Amino acid sequence: MSAPVGVGVIGAGRISGQYLDNLTSFPDLEVRVIADLFEDKAAEQAKAYGVAESGPPERALAHPDVDIIVNLTIPTAHAEVSLAAMRAGKHVWSEKPFALDREGGRELLETAKATGRRIGGAPDTFLGAGLQTARRIIDRGDIGQPLTGLTLFEVPGPVDDHPGLEVLLSRGAGPLWDMGPYYLTALTQSLGSFRSVVAIGRTARPKRTLLTGREIAVGVPTHVSFLAEFVEGGASTGVLSWDSPHRRVGHVEIVGTEGTLTIPDPNHFDGALLIRRKSDSEPTVVPATGPVAGRGLGTLDIARSVAAGVPHRASGELAYHVLDTMAAITESIERGEPVAVESRAPRAEPVPEDYDPYARSL
Repeated sequence: MSAPVGVGVIGAGRISGQYLDNLTSFPDLEVRVIADLFEDKAAEQAKAYGVAESGPPERALAHPDVDIIVNLTIPTAHAEVSLAAMRAGKHVWSEKPFALDREGGRELLETAKATGRRIGGAPDTFLGAGLQTARRIIDRGDIGQPLTGLTLFEVPGPVDDHPGLEVLLSRGAGPLWDMGPYYLTALTQSLGSFRSVVAIGRTARPKRTLLTGREIAVGVPTHVSFLAEFVEGGASTGVLSWDSPHRRVGHVEIVGTEGTLTIPDPNHFDGALLIRRKSDSEPTVVPATGPVAGRGLGTLDIARSVAAGVPHRASGELAYHVLDTMAAITESIERGEPVAVESRAPRAEPVPEDYDPYARSL
């Protein structure tokens, strides 16, 4: 076998620990450098995970033994860092959102094509056992023809002393752009590509005070409700809210002609499913089967797919379709009318039930 695929992580913030727990455990990958504008943070994470090198982002981009850059920077830097990585000859896995607008997303796809590099984008949770089991149930026809979807995410939202409050309330975040990718990706895997959306948005607290005492204007809706129709004829209703005093999260329900399927939280990789057919008096619990590894599974899939010469599943095209849909929801809120979604989501290959992230295969 050849050596493991070299990985460079750019962005040593809070989410990096979740990635590094897994990236350093997959035998097919080797994290060779952790980089950040704050080099002390990069050095701290490198020491914690036994990674040999750390430094500024340029070190990861120029590293001769790095094949894939894992882009964990803040949303406003995602596109810039991903472009730099592909132009440096690296494949890219990017945290969500893929970019802040359609123009940025299209440039990423065009650059990937021009450079011959792969780009993939979060979430990779749909590669886990929970949503893959849902995919198998739907594909087998266990609930008949899928007709409609319902997604619910309602929480109090970030507290006033959250260290990243300003970022969370700025362009590229809010409940739509921060949490929407999980729910919209789950819907694409169940009902296909979005065709159009209509939405409303509200902001319960238009101004917030940071830990520094500085007051900021909230730059995004903190409650979003949307209706969507799909190319294949389905429809869905969704709520994404940071304005609820109570928590109701992770609900994804698909109604078909023969039954209803409740899918695990799309922000997680595992969880039991519930299926209720027309003849059932009570729902049946269906355990999830398949890989349950956490964040980093999409990076591993890129590495293995490149080696096999096949498309990777959490692709840039899928991430762009979700971006396109979020942009359409945003425009619908601003314009007060339905907005078409022009892109289409590729149908990702299912993940085999015996897929083992912890096996050495390269």
